[in-house]
Amino acid sequence: MSEEITPLLLLQAYASGIFPMSESASDPEIFWVNPENRGVFEIGKFHISRSLRRQIRQGNFEVRFNSCFADVVRACADRPETWINAEIFNLYCKLHEMGYAHSQEIFVNNQLVGGVYGVTLGTAFFGESMFSRAPNGSKLALAYLMQRLEYGGYTLFDTQFITDHLASLGAIEIPRADYQARLKHALKSKADITAIDPGFSKP
Repeated sequence: MSEEITPLLLLQAYASGIFPMSESASDPEIFWVNPENRGVFEIGKFHISRSLRRQIRQGNFEVRFNSCFADVVRACADRPETWINAEIFNLYCKLHEMGYAHSQEIFVNNQLVGGVYGVTLGTAFFGESMFSRAPNGSKLALAYLMQRLEYGGYTLFDTQFITDHLASLGAIEIPRADYQARLKHALKSKADITAIDPGFSKP
């Protein structure tokens, strides 16, 4: 792609319903994606299994927010196949510095074991990727992120694509036109992702 992608252009892309990807970490090219069907979490309808709820009650972990954004993105890219190349990594780090990209993190014994990151605009959260280095690491991060979004006034949680894993947690798939309508509505209002610290509450 010859056009330089700036943080501002990336935000404009999200506002229009598209997002960037690369074929691999070693591929410098970036392309835009606009799926015919979109995965979303209905705010407040995240499914917490009995085993996950039991783990939450035990509380043998620490919940942090925006404490190590770059490490979360780096961990998400640390897999055999990834769409996060160096330029995408740098762009999201810049969005984080600008206050548009955020990470929810799970620590055990002061070690990062799970996390999720994404971009916010209006009352929309665009989930980008997640990772887990311990049982339920990413599920815990999602559970606390969902609570944060609900209390912060968010109306749209975009998961981009639907997977069996996301579906088991309550994600659904909607047509592009439905997604665009939800996105348009979300961009008309404001939300505050810092409104509550989920570490002081249990989903």
